[in-house]
Amino acid sequence: MTTQAREPEMGLTFEKIWAMFQESDRRMQKLNEETVQQIRETDQLLKETVQERRETDRQIKWQIKETNKQIEKLGNRLGELAEHLVSPNIVEKFNALGFHFDDISSGLRQVIEDEGSGKKIAEFDILLENGESIIGVEVKSKPSYDDVGDHVQRLKILRLNRDKKGDKRKIHGALAGAVMPDNIKSAALKAGLYVITQTGDTVKIDVPEGFIPKAW
Repeated sequence: MTTQAREPEMGLTFEKIWAMFQESDRRMQKLNEETVQQIRETDQLLKETVQERRETDRQIKWQIKETNKQIEKLGNRLGELAEHLVSPNIVEKFNALGFHFDDISSGLRQVIEDEGSGKKIAEFDILLENGESIIGVEVKSKPSYDDVGDHVQRLKILRLNRDKKGDKRKIHGALAGAVMPDNIKSAALKAGLYVITQTGDTVKIDVPEGFIPKAW
């Protein structure tokens, strides 16, 4: 019986190992290039997103600014309308309470300036004056709590201003509104302000029983 000689198996040669390293290196290089490309694309996307966000924020800020302008214009127009409704009848109504005013300043906001610097320190929609009293009137389409507090501060400033001029006339305040919520009316009366409300084609000064107007 004869036995055929077996050919020796071919193991890993240097050439095969080198080829495997080269293939692995090629694949790694390709993977690195793809990863770098993905990072670049992601970075570009982030930059574009940030830019879009900035542009969106800019547009939103611009829209808010424009909306505020329109609201301010509308508020001014409503205030002017309310003032025109109040002015024609207000002297008659206060005179019926015994004031007998001989002067009314309205139509434009009456500016009170500091005597030393000439800077504006307060403004009034309407000023009623006679030899004994001054009434500063603030007119709003729909007054708020802030309007009550602001007007009280305004009257204090007017008092200081008149004292510097040696003007000792009593100063009273009034808050007028085309729409006057009950809670705001109560707050104004509590602060010692006359409350002027719209009724039909004229105005009415609410003087509830026991009300004592504050004098500054």
